[in-house]
This record gives sequence, C-alpha cells and structure tokens, in this order.
Amino acid sequence: MVKELSEMSLEELWQLFPISLVEQNTAWSKWYTEIEEELLQLIPSQNLYAITHIGSTAIKNIQAKNIIDVVVELTPESDIKEIAEGLAENNFIIMSEAERRISLNRGYTNKGVEEKAYHVHLRYQGDNDEVFFRDYLNNHQKIALEYERLKTELSKKYKYDRNTYSDKKGEFVKKWTEIAKAEKNDEVSD
Repeated sequence: MVKELSEMSLEELWQLFPISLVEQNTAWSKWYTEIEEELLQLIPSQNLYAITHIGSTAIKNIQAKNIIDVVVELTPESDIKEIAEGLAENNFIIMSEAERRISLNRGYTNKGVEEKAYHVHLRYQGDNDEVFFRDYLNNHQKIALEYERLKTELSKKYKYDRNTYSDKKGEFVKKWTEIAKAEKNDEVSD
C-alpha cells in the first residue's frame, strides 16, 4: 500500500523528491503562464498585487530543479489564510504556514513529481526579495553561472536533504539580493 504524502516522514519525502537539476527548458515560461492564468482565476482581483515567476527556472541559461516557483503578492488587507484555503480546494497542497507567508505545492504525488510541478509562495505586497535576486542574475551572467556551480555542487552533496541544500545556498542568495536591492535604490535616488 502506497502512503499518502501527508503520512510520510521528511526522510521519506526527500527520498521520493530528490534534488535533481536539469538543463534550461523552453517550456518553463509557458508553464509559468499557465499557472499565472489559473491563479488569476482563483484569487479575487482585489486581493492581488502581483504574480511573478521566481527561482532558477526564471533565470536565463542556468540549470534548475524542474519546478516553477511563483511569488504571489497580496494586498495588505487580504486574508492570506483564506486565499491559501481557496487554493487548497483547487489541488494545491499547503506545505508551510507562517503569519505572513504560506507556501503551497502542486505536482507532487506519492509516486514522485509530475512533469509540471509548482511552488506557490503567498506573501504580502513588498515581500519579494526573490525578484531582486532573479533580475540581478539575469543581468549578470557571470554571477548566475557562479550560482549554478554552487547549486550543482550542493545538489550532489545534499540530493536527499532539501533543507540543508536550501540553507547552504542562503548566504550566496542573501549577498546578491542585498547588492541587487542597493543598486536598485541607487537607481531610484539618481
């Protein structure tokens, strides 16, 4: 008998969903558009500030996990839990919850990841550091390739440990996000 995802331990989930990087896929932008259109239908327009493709699948010319990351910025008066529950009623799985952030997944099954898999990050307006990081790497190919090298090294070492894999990327991401934000602030003040 196959266990449901909710019945699996973290170690079982990591074995089922190992970190695997793949070459750029031209379909990723299409898959993002599909999920964006669906989110526009599922989330009331008065609650939406922005929907944005983030993560490595949104960075040109680098390998990535075959998962589309999306940040959904909600207006300040939105009830984030209510929005998440509405998405959960439409085949999204709530994976983590905090007061001002909720992450949901789609495309994960008890047999592995489907061809199209998504991480949807619900946030409030302005909580979007990943956009700065994405834009910076898209404008600085050398830094993007450094990030790809780091991810490749970590994916081999922590193939079955997503938390450590993510944590070990953290310093790199934080450094370049801060640089990106500082440059953007300089542009605005000029």
